[in-house]
Amino acid sequence: MSADSSVQASAERLRDAWGARRPKAAVVLGSGWAGMVQDLEAPIDVPYGELPAFPPLGIAGHAACVRLARLPRRPDGGAEVSAGADVMVLMGRQHAYETGDATAMRGAVQTVAALGCPVLVVTNAAGSLHTQWPAGSLMALSDHLNLVQRSPLQGVTGSARFVDMAQAYDPQLRARALEATARVGATLHEGVYAWMMGPQFETPAEIRMLQRLGADAVGMSTVPETIAARHAGLRVLAISLMTNMAAGLSAETLSHEQTLRAAAANEQRAAQVLCAILQSIVD
Repeated sequence: MSADSSVQASAERLRDAWGARRPKAAVVLGSGWAGMVQDLEAPIDVPYGELPAFPPLGIAGHAACVRLARLPRRPDGGAEVSAGADVMVLMGRQHAYETGDATAMRGAVQTVAALGCPVLVVTNAAGSLHTQWPAGSLMALSDHLNLVQRSPLQGVTGSARFVDMAQAYDPQLRARALEATARVGATLHEGVYAWMMGPQFETPAEIRMLQRLGADAVGMSTVPETIAARHAGLRVLAISLMTNMAAGLSAETLSHEQTLRAAAANEQRAAQVLCAILQSIVD
Protein backbone atom coordinates (compact mmCIF):
# COMPACT_ATOMS: atom_id res chain seq x y z
CA MET A 1 0.00 0.00 0.00
CA SER A 2 1.41 3.43 -0.95
CA ALA A 3 1.83 6.20 1.60
CA ASP A 4 -1.08 8.18 0.13
CA SER A 5 -3.40 5.18 -0.01
CA SER A 6 -2.55 4.16 3.57
CA VAL A 7 -3.48 7.65 4.77
CA GLN A 8 -6.77 7.58 2.88
CA ALA A 9 -7.54 4.08 4.17
CA SER A 10 -6.81 5.20 7.74
CA ALA A 11 -9.00 8.26 7.38
CA GLU A 12 -11.83 6.16 5.93
CA ARG A 13 -11.61 3.64 8.79
CA LEU A 14 -11.88 6.46 11.32
CA ARG A 15 -14.82 8.08 9.49
CA ASP A 16 -16.62 4.74 9.52
CA ALA A 17 -16.06 4.41 13.27
CA TRP A 18 -17.07 8.00 14.05
CA GLY A 19 -20.20 8.36 11.94
CA ALA A 20 -21.09 12.05 11.66
CA ARG A 21 -18.68 13.16 14.42
CA ARG A 22 -15.48 15.01 13.46
CA PRO A 23 -12.63 16.41 15.58
CA LYS A 24 -11.83 20.11 15.90
CA ALA A 25 -8.35 19.40 17.23
CA ALA A 26 -6.00 16.44 17.43
CA VAL A 27 -3.58 15.62 20.26
CA VAL A 28 -0.46 13.47 20.31
CA LEU A 29 -0.09 12.19 23.88
CA GLY A 30 3.40 11.88 25.34
CA SER A 31 4.42 10.39 28.68
CA GLY A 32 2.60 12.05 31.57
CA TRP A 33 -0.33 13.30 29.51
CA ALA A 34 -2.60 10.25 29.30
CA GLY A 35 -4.71 11.41 32.27
CA MET A 36 -6.53 13.90 30.07
CA VAL A 37 -8.48 11.14 28.32
CA GLN A 38 -10.22 10.21 31.59
CA ASP A 39 -12.27 13.40 31.53
CA LEU A 40 -13.38 13.05 27.92
CA GLU A 41 -16.91 11.96 27.12
CA ALA A 42 -18.49 9.51 24.64
CA PRO A 43 -15.20 7.91 23.55
CA ILE A 44 -14.73 5.84 20.40
CA ASP A 45 -11.43 3.92 20.19
CA VAL A 46 -9.75 2.55 17.07
CA PRO A 47 -6.48 0.61 17.53
CA TYR A 48 -3.43 1.71 15.55
CA GLY A 49 -3.30 -1.82 14.17
CA GLU A 50 -6.45 -1.08 12.15
CA LEU A 51 -4.94 2.08 10.65
CA PRO A 52 -2.32 1.33 7.97
CA ALA A 53 -0.74 4.79 8.12
CA PHE A 54 -0.04 4.47 11.86
CA PRO A 55 3.11 2.87 13.31
CA PRO A 56 3.43 -0.02 15.76
CA LEU A 57 4.43 1.07 19.26
CA GLY A 58 7.07 -0.51 21.43
CA ILE A 59 7.69 1.82 24.36
CA ALA A 60 6.35 1.58 27.91
CA GLY A 61 3.89 4.31 28.87
CA HIS A 62 2.36 4.64 25.40
CA ALA A 63 -0.98 3.14 24.38
CA ALA A 64 -1.71 2.38 20.75
CA CYS A 65 -5.11 3.68 19.70
CA VAL A 66 -6.90 6.74 18.37
CA ARG A 67 -9.68 8.00 20.63
CA LEU A 68 -12.38 10.38 19.45
CA ALA A 69 -14.16 11.94 22.43
CA ARG A 70 -15.95 15.08 23.55
CA LEU A 71 -14.38 17.67 25.80
CA PRO A 72 -16.05 18.13 29.21
CA ARG A 73 -18.15 21.16 30.02
CA ARG A 74 -16.14 24.25 30.93
CA PRO A 75 -17.10 26.68 33.72
CA ASP A 76 -17.04 30.28 32.53
CA GLY A 77 -17.85 33.13 34.88
CA GLY A 78 -19.85 30.87 37.17
CA ALA A 79 -21.92 29.40 34.34
CA GLU A 80 -21.46 26.09 32.62
CA VAL A 81 -20.55 26.28 28.95
CA SER A 82 -20.71 23.07 26.95
CA ALA A 83 -17.78 22.96 24.53
CA GLY A 84 -19.58 20.20 22.64
CA ALA A 85 -16.43 19.65 20.58
CA ASP A 86 -14.81 16.38 19.67
CA VAL A 87 -11.05 15.93 19.84
CA MET A 88 -8.96 13.20 18.26
CA VAL A 89 -6.36 11.78 20.65
CA LEU A 90 -3.38 9.85 19.28
CA MET A 91 -2.50 7.73 22.29
CA GLY A 92 1.18 7.10 21.72
CA ARG A 93 3.92 7.72 19.19
CA GLN A 94 6.80 5.85 17.65
CA HIS A 95 10.09 7.61 18.36
CA ALA A 96 12.86 8.00 15.81
CA TYR A 97 15.30 6.31 18.20
CA GLU A 98 13.38 3.03 17.89
CA THR A 99 14.33 2.47 14.25
CA GLY A 100 16.39 5.52 13.24
CA ASP A 101 13.44 6.56 11.06
CA ALA A 102 12.13 10.11 11.54
CA THR A 103 9.17 9.43 9.21
CA ALA A 104 7.37 7.02 11.57
CA MET A 105 4.59 9.44 12.59
CA ARG A 106 4.20 11.14 9.20
CA GLY A 107 1.29 8.96 8.09
CA ALA A 108 -0.56 9.52 11.37
CA VAL A 109 -0.15 13.29 11.08
CA GLN A 110 -1.23 13.24 7.43
CA THR A 111 -4.32 11.28 8.47
CA VAL A 112 -5.21 14.08 10.90
CA ALA A 113 -5.03 16.53 8.00
CA ALA A 114 -6.96 14.22 5.67
CA LEU A 115 -9.82 14.22 8.18
CA GLY A 116 -10.05 18.03 7.95
CA CYS A 117 -8.78 18.62 11.48
CA PRO A 118 -7.06 22.04 11.53
CA VAL A 119 -4.96 21.88 14.71
CA LEU A 120 -2.40 19.44 16.13
CA VAL A 121 -1.39 19.66 19.78
CA VAL A 122 1.82 17.74 20.46
CA THR A 123 2.78 16.83 24.04
CA ASN A 124 5.93 15.32 25.48
CA ALA A 125 7.94 14.61 28.59
CA ALA A 126 11.20 16.59 28.67
CA GLY A 127 14.27 17.38 30.71
CA SER A 128 14.49 20.89 32.12
CA LEU A 129 17.55 23.04 31.47
CA HIS A 130 16.45 25.61 34.08
CA THR A 131 16.89 25.02 37.79
CA GLN A 132 13.83 27.28 38.26
CA TRP A 133 11.71 24.82 36.22
CA PRO A 134 11.67 21.60 38.29
CA ALA A 135 9.79 18.39 37.53
CA GLY A 136 6.12 19.19 37.03
CA SER A 137 6.77 22.47 35.23
CA LEU A 138 5.07 23.05 31.88
CA MET A 139 6.50 24.75 28.79
CA ALA A 140 4.84 25.79 25.54
CA LEU A 141 7.29 25.47 22.68
CA SER A 142 8.07 28.75 20.96
CA ASP A 143 10.70 27.15 18.72
CA HIS A 144 12.92 24.09 18.45
CA LEU A 145 16.44 22.95 17.66
CA ASN A 146 16.52 20.00 15.28
CA LEU A 147 19.93 18.81 16.45
CA VAL A 148 19.32 15.34 15.03
CA GLN A 149 19.09 16.98 11.58
CA ARG A 150 16.64 14.39 10.31
CA SER A 151 13.29 15.09 8.72
CA PRO A 152 9.98 13.23 8.42
CA LEU A 153 9.81 14.64 4.90
CA GLN A 154 12.60 12.42 3.64
CA GLY A 155 11.36 10.79 0.45
CA VAL A 156 8.64 13.39 -0.14
CA THR A 157 8.81 15.02 -3.57
CA GLY A 158 7.67 18.38 -4.92
CA SER A 159 8.22 21.96 -3.88
CA ALA A 160 5.86 21.72 -0.87
CA ARG A 161 8.53 19.76 1.04
CA PHE A 162 10.51 22.99 1.48
CA VAL A 163 8.46 24.04 4.49
CA ASP A 164 8.83 27.45 6.15
CA MET A 165 9.50 26.74 9.83
CA ALA A 166 9.83 30.37 10.98
CA GLN A 167 6.60 30.06 13.01
CA ALA A 168 6.37 26.32 13.41
CA TYR A 169 4.50 26.78 16.70
CA ASP A 170 1.44 28.95 16.16
CA PRO A 171 1.67 32.21 18.19
CA GLN A 172 -2.12 32.60 18.46
CA LEU A 173 -2.59 29.07 19.77
CA ARG A 174 0.23 29.66 22.25
CA ALA A 175 -1.42 32.86 23.47
CA ARG A 176 -4.68 30.99 24.05
CA ALA A 177 -2.79 28.25 25.87
CA LEU A 178 -1.18 30.79 28.20
CA GLU A 179 -4.55 32.36 29.00
CA ALA A 180 -6.23 28.99 29.58
CA THR A 181 -3.42 27.81 31.86
CA ALA A 182 -3.60 30.96 33.94
CA ARG A 183 -7.37 30.51 34.21
CA VAL A 184 -6.90 27.18 36.03
CA GLY A 185 -4.24 28.65 38.31
CA ALA A 186 -1.22 27.02 36.69
CA THR A 187 1.94 28.37 35.05
CA LEU A 188 2.94 27.74 31.46
CA HIS A 189 6.47 28.80 30.54
CA GLU A 190 7.59 29.45 26.96
CA GLY A 191 10.84 28.23 25.50
CA VAL A 192 12.96 26.38 22.97
CA TYR A 193 12.92 22.56 22.80
CA ALA A 194 16.03 20.69 21.68
CA TRP A 195 15.45 17.38 19.90
CA MET A 196 18.10 14.74 20.62
CA MET A 197 17.85 11.28 19.10
CA GLY A 198 18.28 9.10 22.21
CA PRO A 199 17.42 6.60 23.54
CA GLN A 200 20.34 7.34 25.87
CA PHE A 201 20.08 10.48 27.96
CA GLU A 202 22.39 13.41 27.27
CA THR A 203 25.77 13.90 28.92
CA PRO A 204 26.42 16.92 31.17
CA ALA A 205 28.66 18.34 28.43
CA GLU A 206 25.84 18.02 25.90
CA ILE A 207 23.49 19.81 28.28
CA ARG A 208 25.96 22.66 28.70
CA MET A 209 26.14 22.86 24.88
CA LEU A 210 22.35 22.99 24.62
CA GLN A 211 22.17 25.77 27.20
CA ARG A 212 24.66 27.80 25.19
CA LEU A 213 22.58 27.21 22.05
CA GLY A 214 19.53 28.67 23.76
CA ALA A 215 17.56 25.53 24.60
CA ASP A 216 15.20 25.51 27.57
CA ALA A 217 14.19 21.83 27.49
CA VAL A 218 15.44 18.66 25.84
CA GLY A 219 13.63 15.57 24.64
CA MET A 220 13.46 12.76 22.09
CA SER A 221 10.25 13.52 20.16
CA THR A 222 7.86 16.24 18.92
CA VAL A 223 10.03 17.82 16.22
CA PRO A 224 9.23 15.16 13.56
CA GLU A 225 5.49 15.49 14.22
CA THR A 226 5.73 19.27 14.05
CA ILE A 227 7.56 19.27 10.72
CA ALA A 228 5.09 16.76 9.26
CA ALA A 229 2.17 18.82 10.55
CA ARG A 230 3.43 22.05 9.04
CA HIS A 231 3.98 20.27 5.72
CA ALA A 232 0.35 19.05 5.92
CA GLY A 233 -0.93 22.57 6.61
CA LEU A 234 -1.83 22.03 10.27
CA ARG A 235 -1.45 24.66 12.95
CA VAL A 236 0.72 23.36 15.80
CA LEU A 237 0.82 23.86 19.55
CA ALA A 238 3.36 21.83 21.54
CA ILE A 239 3.72 21.50 25.31
CA SER A 240 6.43 19.85 27.41
CA LEU A 241 5.99 18.39 30.88
CA MET A 242 9.30 18.54 32.73
CA THR A 243 9.95 15.16 34.34
CA ASN A 244 13.54 15.72 35.45
CA MET A 245 16.43 18.13 35.52
CA ALA A 246 18.76 17.49 32.59
CA ALA A 247 22.07 15.69 33.16
CA GLY A 248 24.51 17.55 35.38
CA LEU A 249 21.89 19.91 36.83
CA SER A 250 20.99 17.62 39.75
CA ALA A 251 22.34 14.54 41.51
CA GLU A 252 19.43 12.44 40.25
CA THR A 253 20.20 9.31 38.21
CA LEU A 254 18.19 9.46 34.98
CA SER A 255 16.21 6.47 33.70
CA HIS A 256 13.04 5.78 31.75
CA GLU A 257 11.44 4.41 34.91
CA GLN A 258 12.21 7.69 36.69
CA THR A 259 10.65 9.61 33.78
CA LEU A 260 7.47 7.53 34.02
CA ARG A 261 7.28 7.98 37.82
CA ALA A 262 7.66 11.74 37.54
CA ALA A 263 5.16 11.86 34.69
CA ALA A 264 2.62 9.88 36.73
CA ALA A 265 3.12 12.15 39.76
CA ASN A 266 2.23 15.21 37.67
CA GLU A 267 -0.33 13.61 35.34
CA GLN A 268 -3.47 14.98 37.00
CA ARG A 269 -2.33 18.60 36.88
CA ALA A 270 -1.05 18.27 33.32
CA ALA A 271 -4.38 16.74 32.28
CA GLN A 272 -6.32 19.64 33.82
CA VAL A 273 -4.18 22.16 31.97
CA LEU A 274 -4.41 20.30 28.66
CA CYS A 275 -8.20 20.05 28.84
CA ALA A 276 -8.44 23.78 29.58
CA ILE A 277 -6.19 24.56 26.64
CA LEU A 278 -8.18 22.36 24.26
CA GLN A 279 -11.44 23.98 25.40
CA SER A 280 -9.92 27.38 24.63
CA ILE A 281 -8.69 26.29 21.21
CA VAL A 282 -11.99 24.83 20.00
CA ASP A 283 -14.21 27.65 21.34
